[in-house]
Amino acid sequence: MSMFKWEVVDPAPGESVLPLQRLPWGKTIGLGAQHVVAMFGATFVFPLVMGLDANLAIMFSGLCTILFLLIVQNRVPSYLGTSASFVASVAAIRALDEGNDSSYVTGAILVGGLVLAAVGVLVHFAGAGLIHKILPPAVTGAVVMLIGFNLAPVVAGIYWPQDQWIALLTAAFMVFAAVALPGFWSRIAVFLALVFGYVLSWVFDLVFGPITSVLGGATEATEHDRLFAISNVGDAAWFGLPSGTLADGVSVVHGPSFSLTAILLVLPGVIALVAENTGHVKAVAEMTGEDLDPYMGRAIGADGIATAFASAFGGSPTTTYAENIGVMGATRVYSSAAYYVAAGVAILLGLCPKFGAVVNATPGGVLGGITVVLYGMIGLVGAKIWVENNIDFGNPVNMVGLSAGLIAGIGGVTLTFGDDFELGGIALGTILVIVFFHMVKGRGGHGAGNVTRNLSHPDYDGGVDDAASGGTAPR
Repeated sequence: MSMFKWEVVDPAPGESVLPLQRLPWGKTIGLGAQHVVAMFGATFVFPLVMGLDANLAIMFSGLCTILFLLIVQNRVPSYLGTSASFVASVAAIRALDEGNDSSYVTGAILVGGLVLAAVGVLVHFAGAGLIHKILPPAVTGAVVMLIGFNLAPVVAGIYWPQDQWIALLTAAFMVFAAVALPGFWSRIAVFLALVFGYVLSWVFDLVFGPITSVLGGATEATEHDRLFAISNVGDAAWFGLPSGTLADGVSVVHGPSFSLTAILLVLPGVIALVAENTGHVKAVAEMTGEDLDPYMGRAIGADGIATAFASAFGGSPTTTYAENIGVMGATRVYSSAAYYVAAGVAILLGLCPKFGAVVNATPGGVLGGITVVLYGMIGLVGAKIWVENNIDFGNPVNMVGLSAGLIAGIGGVTLTFGDDFELGGIALGTILVIVFFHMVKGRGGHGAGNVTRNLSHPDYDGGVDDAASGGTAPR
């Protein structure tokens, strides 16, 4: 059967629509539009905070989604939105020196995408067990955690100070929307928070007038409206390719440049993307009841190829989106046809410069409120990985093996080699996490771990009378 011939079904209430099936086109188009809304907020927030073009990111999210579906032969329904896994690395690259402009950012991400694609090929032929051997949940959780928490200074130093009250109110709204709103509305909390922050900024401009603060990329405080960039919307065309220049003077559509230091900074993001893609495939397999293990390597490799493809033209890195998994779970429609529709809509949005001008006019205070929640959530996903996999921090391999890397990565510890090369932050933290963990794994001697077990389990008695340690009495 052709890859683009889906079995048309009309399921009874509660029945699923599988990846190679579809509803009538009218309903499929409606579901595709719903997927666009679900991915929308985060997909253009992350390019903004990375200093890349949101319009280009939206367009490439559609192109990359189609590329992904073709590689997995429509078996793994997924939307590829902008990845947050490289945000901290990009912030570190931009902090290196003035020479590391956006072309070095996209060049480093392109290499990261190729590494991810190579991992996918390896997994395809060696099996998914290889991932768990090299990157067990304890390590993956630590890397994801340090990626998220490493971003705290970006919020505190750039976005929040631009308008602290808009940031605070936007963050409060996003927290409320994500938890208290029903069903689908809670899944698009980022998008709703953007709309809320936009409207609130407009109201504050009318009621309180201009604000004095340091805009992103500036060094001195100036007086400005919160929606000062909205004037660009009127001059933007309704249809055309993404164009113009980024804040650092690099063209929106640009070729990559390469720096070893920048490349090393993005490689930890590859670990997070491996974990994200693995989790996505497992989640879809569980929901659909299909065996998708044979497509695990394809999915990881497809995401890597898509990331490299987008970065080659100045676009943002990609990843499978949990928001769209949520939509599938709510509707029980897993049809890959709906994702082709979503991709087409995203490409059309990316070809509308006026839409891009609206996105790029998002006030810094709004981004501050959204990112203070999103970055914390990224970090806590690492803790979620630990909890779901029952990681025992009474075990010194986990407690001691991961601790140094976390502090080095989150705190910005550096190692300097000669006069020209420095390793620090996320890159150094990830290396320490992986090396130290595997260095001590399986090497605990007699009585090892008593100190860490006493810290995590105060009632630990050395295992003498502890059922969890082989004794007879319950803990």
